[in-house]
Amino acid sequence: MAAAAKLMDFDRALELFEPVLGFEVHVELNTNTKMFSDAPNPANEAYHAAEPNTLIAPVDLGLPGSLPVVNETAVRSSISLGLALGCSIAESSRFARKNYFYPDLGKNYQISQYDEPIAFEGSVEVELEDGTMVTIPIERAHMEEDAGKLTHMGGATGRIQGAEYSLVDYNRAGVPLVEIVTKTIFGTEHRAPEVAKAYVAAIRDIVRGLGISEARLERGNLRCDANVSLRPRGQERLGTRTETKNVNSMRSVERAVRYEIQRQAQILADGGTIIQETRHWHEDTGTTSPGRPKSDADDYRYFPEPDLLPVQPAPELIEELRAALPEQPVARRRRLMAEWGFTPLEFQDVRNGGLLDVVEATIAAGATPATARKWWTGEISRLANAQEKDAAELITPENVTALQKLVDEGTLTDKLARQVLEGVIAGEGTPQQVVDARGLAVVSDDGALVAAIDEALAAQPDVMAKIQDGKVQAAGAIIGAVMKAMKGQADAARVRELILERAAQ
Repeated sequence: MAAAAKLMDFDRALELFEPVLGFEVHVELNTNTKMFSDAPNPANEAYHAAEPNTLIAPVDLGLPGSLPVVNETAVRSSISLGLALGCSIAESSRFARKNYFYPDLGKNYQISQYDEPIAFEGSVEVELEDGTMVTIPIERAHMEEDAGKLTHMGGATGRIQGAEYSLVDYNRAGVPLVEIVTKTIFGTEHRAPEVAKAYVAAIRDIVRGLGISEARLERGNLRCDANVSLRPRGQERLGTRTETKNVNSMRSVERAVRYEIQRQAQILADGGTIIQETRHWHEDTGTTSPGRPKSDADDYRYFPEPDLLPVQPAPELIEELRAALPEQPVARRRRLMAEWGFTPLEFQDVRNGGLLDVVEATIAAGATPATARKWWTGEISRLANAQEKDAAELITPENVTALQKLVDEGTLTDKLARQVLEGVIAGEGTPQQVVDARGLAVVSDDGALVAAIDEALAAQPDVMAKIQDGKVQAAGAIIGAVMKAMKGQADAARVRELILERAAQ
């Protein structure tokens, strides 16, 4: 294993160098079929359940005589995304062949777009955690197809280094992609890692709002390549950049940019040079390692795809898609925070991604903003983290609302409601069905409560005297005993009332 890189203190690195950023984000589109073939393009769960090399067609494998046909839905989705990014939509764009040789690329070239992308010249407003707005300039958004996937076997790390052999799966080959390329980003300074994280989150929220991608980084629906370079203070010429590939979480994007700033700063301060290369991010160690020398456009020998006509969307189509754009994520967040009466700190836990969607749906189903936030950011998120799933995968907003209604009606205590939640997540039915099947409803029969109180008092005969002497807090011992005896199904407030009534007799 290579020795760990020397890192400069982050603040010191920012004193000596200006960080310069750029991002390439790939968005997998959720079309029914692939970009240039009729092979199926199923949703996440079905895709990952599919056997290798079963979601394929001749075009995806590059078989002789097979010809590509453009997916119309993918084009519409690409235009919508371009509009949401504030881009101009090209009157005419065309596909190109990007030539490179790799085992998971059956044709030995990728159909992409080069000098004539579908969308160009836009910008995205990114909101940092403290409310600061940063404008990220967009150079282009272009359509292309994904490559297949290699699985390296026999090694200790799952990477090609040390592997005995590799397997290729073409299921992903040909999946529609939109690649969003930023212009060079200046001026982020010490907030560069935070800006990187916020930008990728903004892209995720935009594509989810459009409904064109599941946009899950951990599943590869959204992939970020982060370009980082440093230039000495006062110097005009840009430094050499590295490109950290396919970072698969928001936190990792932030950490990878921070790491590269510290690593490059130390190399430059020691008189070394930065190699223009791709780098791999290692989640376990929080480090990057060299990949391959970074190719420039000339190395790919782009030329127009001869088997596809230019894409020339009608102006009426562009205006139709523009009119259908949803509310921008930043505007939506600010509106919902005001409508729900949350402070910025309270809103912080629910502001991003899918969690905001399910909280909004839960409120729409009848829950109060406070209770919706409590469930989704509390117990549901805890269970989701334990299962390594998205919270929205575990339970529907309607069931969360029904669960809270049972608490509000006094049928459940918060503790019992957590047990019911686990039952619903386990597939045992609706909250009411779980309550009935497990017998978890709060006991409201005074007769049963009095019997339990009498039994607890008999076991602790000195407690009643203390209560009658004015030490009301002593009732807690009896309440605890009753709750234990009734397996948490007693109404603690009613138990307290009955104890104090008994003491007053």
